[in-house]
Amino acid sequence: MRNKVLIIDDAEFNREMLTEILEEEYPVLLAENGQQGIEMIEQHADEICVVLLDLIMPVMDGYAVMKLLEQRGYLKRIPVLVISGEQAVDVERRCFDYGVTDFIKKPFDNSLVMKRVKNVADLFAYRNCLEEQVASQTKTLKRQYDMICRQAEELIKRNEKITDILAEVVESRNLESGEHVKRVKSYTQILAREMMKRYPEYHLTEEEVRIIESASAVHDIGKIAIPDNILLKPGKLTDEEFECMKSHTVRGCEVLDHINEVWDDNYKAYASEICRHHHERFDGRGYPDKLVGDDIPIAAQIVSVADVYDALISERCYKKAFTKEQAFSMIINGECGKFSPKLMDCLKNVREEMENVAR
Repeated sequence: MRNKVLIIDDAEFNREMLTEILEEEYPVLLAENGQQGIEMIEQHADEICVVLLDLIMPVMDGYAVMKLLEQRGYLKRIPVLVISGEQAVDVERRCFDYGVTDFIKKPFDNSLVMKRVKNVADLFAYRNCLEEQVASQTKTLKRQYDMICRQAEELIKRNEKITDILAEVVESRNLESGEHVKRVKSYTQILAREMMKRYPEYHLTEEEVRIIESASAVHDIGKIAIPDNILLKPGKLTDEEFECMKSHTVRGCEVLDHINEVWDDNYKAYASEICRHHHERFDGRGYPDKLVGDDIPIAAQIVSVADVYDALISERCYKKAFTKEQAFSMIINGECGKFSPKLMDCLKNVREEMENVAR
């Protein structure tokens, strides 16, 4: 309990007088010089509510005491009232620079000494109480924040697990290697990071890049609704069959709409955008909604390039694989449809990274 007053003064008369003034309200500790005073503070730091400090003393003067108290952090917790007969402004300024709370001028006025000590003690007691409450609340908030972070991380992992399971279902039906989804996710992450770095107007963040990368795994989830005779046809599709194949974009969203209370809204929104719009093209010649330019969600634009790149360099039942050089040129030259010029700049910058993934 902080209820003791420490008097540090080499003059016995001053110590006795101050003790007589304060002892009815406070237990009093006495020190004859600065060195004793420091030792008292070290021993009773959690009990002292106010220090009355003389300036001119043997062994260690008041200035040296203040300097040590400042260095050891005591002045933030224990108020110091300087006892001084000095009238010079420089003396007061020097003391306040160290961090003392107030001055008591000699000769003493009994009632004024008591009032100043009580006011300062009460003020610091209130402040220390507030600081303890803030520290306690901060610890509580930190624990809650850590718990929320853990829950968020678990939710992210759950979201990613679900998308990976759905992607595996599509891959098994499509008779494609499971590596396709992994590569598309890697290409998506590379492109999204470059877009985030080069084009801040899209407001991409690290968290959104992570979500887009993960959600890219379900871009073709709608293919589970496409009949085998169309999905696995080795030759060219008829116009009617192609229309059915194109419906996998819309059907993918329908599948995702039936997955309730599993994904968070933000994750599901990105997954749905990617599912529906990853076949849109910048000039409006894509499907299903013929969106133009940046009306196409940026997540879908990024996954579209990643998906096309991997489709070109992979062997499928209806085509042989192109080389990485051919695939790059075909995308840049618009042979696979028109893409965003900004996205093409990013593709050029990260070409080597993507080719390393492909290898």
